[in-house]
Amino acid sequence: MTLTSLLDVDVPRPVLDVIARLRELGHAAYLVGGCVRDSLRGVHPKDFDVATSALPQEVQRAFRKVIPTGIQHGTVTVLMEHTHVEVTTFRSESDYHDGRRPSAVTFEQDIVKDLSRRDFTINAMAWNPLSHELVDPFGGQEDLKARLVRCVGSAVERFSEDGLRPMRAVRFAAVLDFTLDPATQAAIPTTLPVFRKVAYERVREEFVKLLLSKREAFGLELLAITGLMDVFLPELARAEAEVARLARAAASAAPADVELRLSALLADLVDPQRAEEIGVRLKFPTKVVERVRLFVTHAALERHVGESDPSLRRLLAKVGLANVEPLTQVARARVQVREPSRLAELEVLFGRLLALVAAKPPLTSKDLALNGGAIMSSLGVGPSPIVGEATRFLVEQVLDEPSRNQPETLKELLAGWLRARGS
Repeated sequence: MTLTSLLDVDVPRPVLDVIARLRELGHAAYLVGGCVRDSLRGVHPKDFDVATSALPQEVQRAFRKVIPTGIQHGTVTVLMEHTHVEVTTFRSESDYHDGRRPSAVTFEQDIVKDLSRRDFTINAMAWNPLSHELVDPFGGQEDLKARLVRCVGSAVERFSEDGLRPMRAVRFAAVLDFTLDPATQAAIPTTLPVFRKVAYERVREEFVKLLLSKREAFGLELLAITGLMDVFLPELARAEAEVARLARAAASAAPADVELRLSALLADLVDPQRAEEIGVRLKFPTKVVERVRLFVTHAALERHVGESDPSLRRLLAKVGLANVEPLTQVARARVQVREPSRLAELEVLFGRLLALVAAKPPLTSKDLALNGGAIMSSLGVGPSPIVGEATRFLVEQVLDEPSRNQPETLKELLAGWLRARGS
């Protein structure tokens, strides 16, 4: 990780043009933050953010198309060749009163002052891709080499400024496969009161990134050790050690999908109702909450090993054909860490379930060969409760034997049901 790796980075031409224009006008301008960190790691950055000594109004005058996206905090977005380039004025910040936002922002001319307000050393570097100047006042390069997440300056101060930073520290350690600097980790428990002020939406965003990382189990364990997890997921934080370990391992074994990993994590930890409550608490979208509850409800597919096809079709009716394959992935992850000896018989079950799905059997009233009007005609009645009873009867008949789902066959079954009901 040297300047050589930075020279290999393909910085988009519009970004270079923005930096060049600002420098032509006598302003300092650098790439900052994650793009510098990722470039030094040999990873192509997703975004390129520019920091400059130019005031927001000066940036606006320097370019034709500028959007004042966060001008009160010094940020504007320059539109250059259909590319959005975010440009922020160097700044320092006063005291944070709510654990999230500074009470005031002061624009600066010195890049080092700007970098000194950032969270971690690996995010506090600046790079000028035109002159190849790297500004690294806090040892970010060395910490990258050491694979270390360390706060800029006092960890207690950084975490007291923004309550989400401790969560970000753990997330970076998990995602980047780094370790936490001891002083940085030690500061987390003492600043938990600030973390408690953070909106759950912001916590969820960090939690999801951690959950989808390659070191998800490590990250979850670190959240528990530092006390962060007890704030937003006490069900896991306070679980018995072995129960928590198995839950983390199951999540790691599931594919890197938020619904699958969250379901695998919770399936043997909480009941479906509590799983839904957790999803709502963390402000997940309703669709995610509903699917996680469904997967947690039916995750123990090993209970269905050896069951008949009609029984499995009834399971499919509860789950829905589109959810069967992801459900098998949750079930596989659980059993893989809990009862690996049962994997072979579970795979046989999965094969049967997927074969039934491929056959597209009738599972609900919507799939019946007779609609509501035809059922009423066969019964000789108008809308009434008996129509619902008859419909449920027919659904059970086709779940037992899908080949019965023919209009004439269903009418015959209905006539027999009506006679039996009359007797």
